[in-house]
Amino acid sequence: MSDRISISGLRGFGYHGVLEHEKINGQEFIIHIVIDSDFTKAIESDKVSDTVNYAEVAQIGVSAITDTRFDLIESLADFVARKVRELPGVQGVEVTVEKPSAPIDVAFGSVSVTRVLR
Repeated sequence: MSDRISISGLRGFGYHGVLEHEKINGQEFIIHIVIDSDFTKAIESDKVSDTVNYAEVAQIGVSAITDTRFDLIESLADFVARKVRELPGVQGVEVTVEKPSAPIDVAFGSVSVTRVLR
């Protein structure tokens, strides 16, 4: 059985990017995390200690945005996915990083990448 925890729209200001102005000026990044787990034990006990603590997951995502620096958002997504995958109870993780202000010379909504670890 696989259950899911989803956290959408984690926001933070970071300095990720290839271009020099991205490294100096920074910009907002948005992270979405989906975790595969098994809720059976947590449902039986009704205790947060028996499930994946989504507050801890959220902190990993925001801290990755604000406390690290990568040229590629692919590397940022992988960093978050690996940290979350290490948590007890996580069977798989999918991390999407959005870069709404990516340096693209045409109108667009957002650029995103997704890293999946099973």
